[in-house]
Amino acid sequence: MPRDTDLPQPSSAGLADAIAAGGDALARRQNPDGHFVYELEADATIPAEYVLLEHYLDRIEPALEAKIGRYLRDIQGDHGGWPLFHDGGFDLSASVKAYFALKAIGDAPEAAHMARARAAILAAGGAERANVFTRAQLALFGEVPWRAVPVMPAELMIAPRWFPINLWRVSYWSRTVIVPLLVLMAKRPRARNPRGIRVQELFRTPPEQITDWIRGPYRSPWGRFFKGLDSVLRVLDPLVPERFRARSIARAVAFVRARLNGEDGLGAIYPAIANSVMMFDALGYEPDHPDAAIAWRAVRKLLVIGEDRAYCQPCVSPVWDTALAGHALAELGEAYQGRVATACAWLVERQITDLAGDWAMARPGVPPGGWAFQYANPHYPDVDDTAVVGMLLHRSGDPAHAPAIARARQWIIGLQCRGGGWGAFDADNDHQFLNHIPFADHGALLDPPTADVTARCVSFLAQIGTPASDPVLTRALAWLRCEQERDGSWFGRWGTNYIYGTWSVLCALNALGLAHDDPAIQRAVAFLLATQREDGGWGEDEETYAGAPPGRYKESTPSHTAWALLGLMAAGEADHPAVARGIAWLAGAQRENGAWMEQPYNAVGFPRVFYLRYHGYKQYFPLLALARFTALRHANQRRVAFGF
Repeated sequence: MPRDTDLPQPSSAGLADAIAAGGDALARRQNPDGHFVYELEADATIPAEYVLLEHYLDRIEPALEAKIGRYLRDIQGDHGGWPLFHDGGFDLSASVKAYFALKAIGDAPEAAHMARARAAILAAGGAERANVFTRAQLALFGEVPWRAVPVMPAELMIAPRWFPINLWRVSYWSRTVIVPLLVLMAKRPRARNPRGIRVQELFRTPPEQITDWIRGPYRSPWGRFFKGLDSVLRVLDPLVPERFRARSIARAVAFVRARLNGEDGLGAIYPAIANSVMMFDALGYEPDHPDAAIAWRAVRKLLVIGEDRAYCQPCVSPVWDTALAGHALAELGEAYQGRVATACAWLVERQITDLAGDWAMARPGVPPGGWAFQYANPHYPDVDDTAVVGMLLHRSGDPAHAPAIARARQWIIGLQCRGGGWGAFDADNDHQFLNHIPFADHGALLDPPTADVTARCVSFLAQIGTPASDPVLTRALAWLRCEQERDGSWFGRWGTNYIYGTWSVLCALNALGLAHDDPAIQRAVAFLLATQREDGGWGEDEETYAGAPPGRYKESTPSHTAWALLGLMAAGEADHPAVARGIAWLAGAQRENGAWMEQPYNAVGFPRVFYLRYHGYKQYFPLLALARFTALRHANQRRVAFGF
């Protein structure tokens, strides 16, 4: 760690200029109706799957696919394949899909980049060792037999809730992806594939000769049990009476149609929407049928099309972006209160008050009152968005928002899990044995409570005046204390990673009014101080989800530096020299247009499987940190007044 004099210290004038420039840059992104939305980028799999969807349906747009092809070539790694995040290691499944998509677009297998990708795929075991979702994609194109995919009988749709394996025991994202996929697995349609694209060259063993599609290593004895069950189901599945199969498919179609969600799509996430498109096609729906047409428009809404490149987002994040940007603008003071008010007005209109979504299966007596992540997704609000929006409405000071805040409070309390924490979308969605079924090779079938989401709920409830002695908060605090890691950090389920989780919990502990010398807070502070980089910033690698050292990366990023600083300030360390160094790094990293740049990914969909880059994080979080530091430096006390 450098000495205090080794790095530049922030000046009041310099900070004021940085904050003014950052505020103007953020304000320019606000839409006339008050909301913000930034791009949300994943890895190669989503744009590759979109290309394959066009070929599945024979709706090929050469100009668009050429732009997606440029995007895919640009993000190919030096290892020859495609990573799950910026500058990451080779990932077999992403590479198989990207290669398949590029070949469909027209890239010659003999081209240098295709040859490198093919060699890397074969060296990693070949396409036969790709994950379940990739093998399902290959089965739809006839590249592998359907026995390459675990058995998922359509009769899951009619399984009672008491049955150990049923749809209401898995997460919302799993549920919406699985339901239309059950129809596809029952119908086994074949892609139109008008150009006859095949990728047999990616297999080390001809697919028809492979006998061990479903194999270990198994994470527990449950894995071996479910492998045996899969073998039994393969024998029984063809014997299911047609009337039961037809009833199950009808139940699946009804589930999807009830949740089509207009142009925002089933679950408002790409895999579920794409599966719904293929489901309607497999059932013989014409493209202009209202259900099929709206599902296709929902897919198209996720495209980001530039002059030279294009890609497909996994979903969009307007509610999340608007709430987070609103907090940053609110921190700037009176000059931006009009913009905060319009953001709040837009958010209030999107509170879900008239629909008990899927979450009500576990909490039927709780009235609705949450917010979803996307423009519309009324069956699937989440407590993280709801808490962040609720804190923004509360800090805006507008008494007209009181009813919305009260509804949010009641809904969040109603979704607390039995152990004291909160999951993102459902309560008590933690039947861990299900993560060992062969279909769940990604290990992310469930939505258990997490420290970052729990912290946000605690922050919200405490900020709006819920006493720390309330049983809801005492249980949550006890749960958070148990979740603290040995090094003082907390795991970040939805943001990368331990820096994100630690910042989230420190905000919650401060909002609860814990003394800053509380041992849990002091251990967390020690973690953040120990992970500060030589240049004064912070960074963290997505590889921390796979065992890399927590809170460390080869470079500092605006997002991680802002989170670390906000965490330290919440812990009462605004005057610590490390905070001054971090603030100086943030101010120095700002570009002339008031924005920050960030290539490393900063969030996670599913640890080890699917990562995200929120393009807005690099703007509103640094601005929030700079503005908060300035406000605390001029305040009579150093305690952060808000939960966020």
